[in-house]
Amino acid sequence: MASRIRIRAGHIVLEAELNESPTARAVYEALPLSIPANTWGDEIYFSIPVKQKLDNTAAEVVQVGDLGYWPSGQAFCIFFGPTPVSRGKEIRPASAVNVIGRVAGDARAFKAVKDGALIELEVIG
Repeated sequence: MASRIRIRAGHIVLEAELNESPTARAVYEALPLSIPANTWGDEIYFSIPVKQKLDNTAAEVVQVGDLGYWPSGQAFCIFFGPTPVSRGKEIRPASAVNVIGRVAGDARAFKAVKDGALIELEVIG
């Protein structure tokens, strides 16, 4: 069964579902976390205390609402639109990420999050 989490950034609160990959499980086990956000185009990312390698979920292009783990930066990523390296309207991380889940609802709400804003991740239930 997939794991549910809540992502909070100020007044923006969305739920998400993590998949059952080993990376997603490692992220889930590290929660709760409260970390300042970095923004990069329409992506929020921040380092987390999880160390994983690329796995069979790895992707170089993702979709709006995808959650990723970026091994190069040991970072949790929230994707909601193009990044500076995107080609056209695609959503391209800096390098491959493990896709670990999806936001339930409209992830584009995260556009309002500013660099340095506190992001809170917590388990639901």
